[in-house]
Amino acid sequence: MLLDTYGRVATDLRVSLTDRCNLRCTYCMPEEGLQWLAKPELLTDDEIVRLVDIAVAELGVRDVRFTGGEPLLRPGLVSIVERCAALSPRPKLSLTTNGIGLERTATALAAAGLDRVNVSLDTLDPEVFRRMTRRKRHADVLRGLAAAKEAGLTPVKVNAVLMPGLNDTEAPDLLAWAIEHEYELRFIEQMPLDAQHGWQREGMITAEHILASLRTRFTLDNEGSRQRGSAPAERWTVDGGPHTVGVIASVTRPFCRACDRTRLTADGQVRTCLFATEESDLRGALRGGAQDAEVAALWRTAMWGKKAGAGIDDPSFVQPDRPMSAIGG
Repeated sequence: MLLDTYGRVATDLRVSLTDRCNLRCTYCMPEEGLQWLAKPELLTDDEIVRLVDIAVAELGVRDVRFTGGEPLLRPGLVSIVERCAALSPRPKLSLTTNGIGLERTATALAAAGLDRVNVSLDTLDPEVFRRMTRRKRHADVLRGLAAAKEAGLTPVKVNAVLMPGLNDTEAPDLLAWAIEHEYELRFIEQMPLDAQHGWQREGMITAEHILASLRTRFTLDNEGSRQRGSAPAERWTVDGGPHTVGVIASVTRPFCRACDRTRLTADGQVRTCLFATEESDLRGALRGGAQDAEVAALWRTAMWGKKAGAGIDDPSFVQPDRPMSAIGG
């Protein structure tokens, strides 16, 4: 069990497979100049599977989400999914991706045992997409979403970040489109995890702004905390159902009290929180010959020291040095 001093138990593991990405989203990384991790620093496929095995067999993890960077850039991804799906007890397996490359890999990932995907798409306008991501790949993402749905990687969830002056008026259109295509839409407040440290609270599109925009076209009914559980998204039923929309308000409505996550970076560090400034090294233990029980003990110790909250509303809050591309979303 991964217990902390506040009584929270981590059962959801996020595993970053690479810090590399084939987009350059303005809220995540600079257009150029970001230095990637060297290959020897990255966990190998065997090390990833071993750590996931320790997590599910010895530490009570039930859900595993593969992230990046962009996890579809990991050459051994399908094999990693297949090997993790064969673990006992079998964890639920999901993937967060920008959707580029999903068209050609969705069927193989589903056959390997992946249960579902989250795909990032912030706009329905190809030109706005180009401005936000600095790449002309909008059509690739749409085809990837369709392929995921066809392969049965459902529910297909779409994650959208709204940025001032770019796509801040698109919330109702995005929701109408998601309902039409039977995707589950979730809006995410922009978080202070960009590599260039350019995030500013002033002017950011908040959950309240998003909900107000959606209510210009839809009737929203809050599902409430009992339905939410430890999920980061507050969910609303749209026009009486059955469709829903979620809002992840990490900045203005932190959900730290119910957090059940533990995180592994692409280079094998345990992070207790997206906004943590400390890490615990499991890669060194693996490569130093530690037994599974020793690695599990290190992991338990790391999670025991998890703080009460991210502290994002505290004046002393310090943005982590490592960007989201390195620590996994």
